[in-house]
Amino acid sequence: MMPYEYRERIDRDDTTDALLERELETLYRVSQVLSRSLDFRQTLREVLSVLDDGSDMRHGMISLLDEESGDLLVSALHEGPTSLGPVRYRSGEGVVGTILERGQPLVLRRIAEDERFLDRLGLYDGQLPFVGVPIKIGAQTAGVLAAQPGEDLGALNMHERFLQMVANLVGQSVRLARKVEDAQQELKTERDCLRRKMRGEHGFSSMVGHTRSMEIVFEQVRQVAKWNTTVLVRGESGTGKELVANAIHYNSPRASGPFIKLNCAALPDTLLESELFGHEKGAFTGAISQRKGRFEQAHGGTIFLDEIGEITPAFQAKLLRVLQEGEFERIGGTKTQKVDVRVVAATNKNLEGEVKEGSFREDLYYRLNVMPIQMPSLRERVEDVPDLARFLIGKIARGQGRDLSIDDGALRALMGYDWPGNVRELENCLERAAVMSEAGTIGTREISMTGIEGSSVSSSPSPASRVDLDDPDLDERERVVAALEQAGWVQAKAARLLGMTPRQIGYRIQTLNIKVRQI
Repeated sequence: MMPYEYRERIDRDDTTDALLERELETLYRVSQVLSRSLDFRQTLREVLSVLDDGSDMRHGMISLLDEESGDLLVSALHEGPTSLGPVRYRSGEGVVGTILERGQPLVLRRIAEDERFLDRLGLYDGQLPFVGVPIKIGAQTAGVLAAQPGEDLGALNMHERFLQMVANLVGQSVRLARKVEDAQQELKTERDCLRRKMRGEHGFSSMVGHTRSMEIVFEQVRQVAKWNTTVLVRGESGTGKELVANAIHYNSPRASGPFIKLNCAALPDTLLESELFGHEKGAFTGAISQRKGRFEQAHGGTIFLDEIGEITPAFQAKLLRVLQEGEFERIGGTKTQKVDVRVVAATNKNLEGEVKEGSFREDLYYRLNVMPIQMPSLRERVEDVPDLARFLIGKIARGQGRDLSIDDGALRALMGYDWPGNVRELENCLERAAVMSEAGTIGTREISMTGIEGSSVSSSPSPASRVDLDDPDLDERERVVAALEQAGWVQAKAARLLGMTPRQIGYRIQTLNIKVRQI
């Protein structure tokens, strides 16, 4: 027969091997739990559940360091009281506080026999052993992991090493969770800062003017911003229609939502539909993934559709549905998407004339023209030129990082010009003048160097004297220049007049050496 001592050693070795195998399996399950859950506190509870189920480590508890107070806050319990309020341990307080203070594991053969045991949780069996280990992040103790193994006192060292391995895994997850939390807080702070900045830049302070026509615009914007009414901003190019859209959004209840912009004149119908409504994967060549359109991106906020008068009749019908019902389908999709979007549109075209000619749908016109806001041209409010000039000079000065000023002679010169390009042309003129000013003071000399003297809106071609683009006597350069003049030097519009793509007209402008007029 086998000697008793030898048989006892074999049984002990078998027990150790079985314990090691269970602990390895438990470690694997713990790593799985820590890698898949998004709710960190729920993750910690699941870890304790796995310890109880896989390694017979009962009454598990995880407490994490509260960085503000420096106390340990119990974050997860297994089989503890469900109604327990927040429990804290100061450094050195009780068994758990001792582990935090020393940063070392603590093993007790019977927890009730230790005078540091406070039993504040009412969780532990006083007659069982206790194993507690620090949760480390680098050299810092970030928490404590504790549990009670069974009555086998000979395996306490193995239980201690096992809990230390689990605590290392938990520590890595705590470190990552804190990084994610810090990043989220940083993003929230940056978002709030940007929102305040955007409201400041795009509020009423960015709209300058004291003439009666501008006072009417200000009052209309203040009133309509409160509601979800569709707005149609009308006026010549360069009058500040986008500024009105910004002011409406950032002074509305939707200010915390997205503000999405799209220039409808910049894209052909096929691309415009994809941009506005999105597409499904495989809907067309190159659609390698699903893509949300601008309307979906603007859900809960505002969408600004600039140059709305440039869309074709074929696309007008598709746009009408989403404006009326808030519904559409992505290209290649069958599921109806619903969105909550406030629409602000803008145009410099005579939509009433377009409706009479049949090139713009009457039902879409009435859907858009719920609250029209007419932007006056700069020549209609020439009294605002000094205030506008000073405002724009301040903006240019911030961009150039220096002090700039403008004298009275320069202001008189600016007031004597008709500004066919409106505020946009005024800003471009002042920026050119600022570049020419070495000392930082803009006078009549710098204004004269911008090339505006002797020009006036009366020299622009009137609709009645427009060049016939199909005239066979026109050479290619004359035809392109005439189209650009008729389109207000907006290349996308000129391309449409000539039956070209924006890329094609851009190539001709370059090869024919046409100096593009910036207005």
